[in-house]
Amino acid sequence: MGFHNPRLSWADLERTLSAPTDDAPPSGEPEGPRADPGPLSRHRPPAAPPPAVRPADAVPYAELHAHSSYSFLDGASSPDELLAEAEALGLTALAITDHDGFYGAARFAEAAELTAVQTVFGAELSLGDESLSLDGPLSLSKGRTGVPDPVGDHLLVLAHGVEGYHRLSGAITRAQLRGGEKGRPLYDLDDLVASAGGHWTILTGCRKGGVRRGLDRGDPETPLRRLVDLFGTDHVAVELIDQGDPLDTRRNDALAELA
Repeated sequence: MGFHNPRLSWADLERTLSAPTDDAPPSGEPEGPRADPGPLSRHRPPAAPPPAVRPADAVPYAELHAHSSYSFLDGASSPDELLAEAEALGLTALAITDHDGFYGAARFAEAAELTAVQTVFGAELSLGDESLSLDGPLSLSKGRTGVPDPVGDHLLVLAHGVEGYHRLSGAITRAQLRGGEKGRPLYDLDDLVASAGGHWTILTGCRKGGVRRGLDRGDPETPLRRLVDLFGTDHVAVELIDQGDPLDTRRNDALAELA
C-alpha cells in the first residue's frame, strides 16, 4: 500500500482478495446468489470427524488448560486439531482457555459435536502489573499483541454452563472496553468477583498464576487464600502441571500439600 494506489472499491478489493474464478462478474455488475456458506464461514469448510479412533480403555481424564492458535504467540493448534488429539487420547473433556476471549469457541463447539469429548469453555485473563499477589487494584495489562511473554499475572477461569459463559464473556468485554486498546484489557477485581457469582471455577494456573509465583517466592499460601476469600473454597482448584521441567515434581508435591 502506498500514497499513489489506484482507486479501488470495497467490492473490487474483496473480490481480489477472495481469489475469484474467471467467471466472476466484472466490476460494477451485481453478483449472483452465493452458494451456501456453511455453518460458520464461506471461506472455511465445515468441521470433519477426526481421523483417529477413540480408545476403548482410556483412563478418565479432562484437560482443563489448553490454548488454541487463537492465543497468538502461545497456542499452535486449531480447535479442530486439539479435539482430534483429545479424541485419539480418549480424553473425557477438554477446555480451551485462550487469552482474554472466546475467539475459538464457535469452531470448538462445532467440531466437538463430531467427537465424544465434552467441552468446557474458559479463558486465561491477563491481569495488570500490580496484581502479582492479587493484593491490590489491577493496572493496565501490557498487552499480548507482538509480545511473546508480557508481564503481569494470569487468572484462569472456567465457566459453569451457559450462565457462566455469559458472565465471563461480559467481564472480558467490559475489560476490553475499559482498556481502550486492542489486546490490552483492564480488569477490575471487584467486577470479576461480582461477575463470578458462583458460576466460575478458578484454577491457580501456570507459572504466571499468583499461586505459582508465590511458590517461587516461598509463600504460595497467601495468594491461594486470597483467591479462596474472593471466589469461595468450592470454586478454586489448585492446578498441577508436569511439562518435563526438572523442578515440576517438587513444585507439584508442594502444591498438592497446599491444596
